[in-house]
Amino acid sequence: MRVISTIKEMKSAVREVRGQGKSVGFVPTMGYLHNGHLTLMQEAKSKTDFVVVSIFVNPLQFGVGEDYEDYPRDLSRDSSLAESAGVDIIFAPTVREMYPKGYATFVEVEKLTGVLCGKSRPGHFKGVTTVVTKLFNIVEPDIAFFGQKDAQQSIVLKKMVEDLNMNLKIEIVPIVREKDGLAMSSRNSYLNSEERRAALALSQSLEMVRELIASGERNNLVLVDEIRKFISREPLARIDYVEILSVPDLEKTEFLQGSNLIALAVFIGNTRLIDNMVLEG
Repeated sequence: MRVISTIKEMKSAVREVRGQGKSVGFVPTMGYLHNGHLTLMQEAKSKTDFVVVSIFVNPLQFGVGEDYEDYPRDLSRDSSLAESAGVDIIFAPTVREMYPKGYATFVEVEKLTGVLCGKSRPGHFKGVTTVVTKLFNIVEPDIAFFGQKDAQQSIVLKKMVEDLNMNLKIEIVPIVREKDGLAMSSRNSYLNSEERRAALALSQSLEMVRELIASGERNNLVLVDEIRKFISREPLARIDYVEILSVPDLEKTEFLQGSNLIALAVFIGNTRLIDNMVLEG
């Protein structure tokens, strides 16, 4: 496995792979890898000939007061994990490499980014779509793999690829959870033992509402209210949002109909965690 830090070298490596007639799979990450990331890599390995993983903590998607400086970074650890998953190249550029002096071009998807995390974190998705566009242009993958945990991101990126006629496929891989149900996230490393226990309120609230739906409840206001009441019983939890929106339009509806996304963001102590559940039509 190679670790590449420059765009020029990454493009050259892709040209060489393409010259051999191989397909390219791509897993964009911000590093501090966990089993959720490794599942994406294994999926890429099973469906393409050559797998590239990017590790880049993108400053554009962090707002003022967020955890950009504190976000966990460990390239040596990440390299070992990625190699164990069969990755061929890690692309780990510097901020200066990705955004040289004078950089002034951005990509933005409208409407879909005005709700959920886009509403709570203004400018976040502008940073995501800009960096992912750059990474797609550098790596030129046939398939890019993303996790369902970042459900809104997946919907936004699919729309971007469609609208800009990009020559690749986006594949979404189901959420990978700990044995007790907590969705895997690099930010879980921020949690102390008490907060780690409290964080289970997210996944448990989704299981609770799944049972409500199975029993026949279809009123979205009732379902949202039940989730909020469930999470609010946890003293360390502070709700950012709980929403039920249509998929893929991310619009509010009065009742469950068609495909829906139940999404929530909750602060456990100072750590903001997200989780979701997709209900197919």
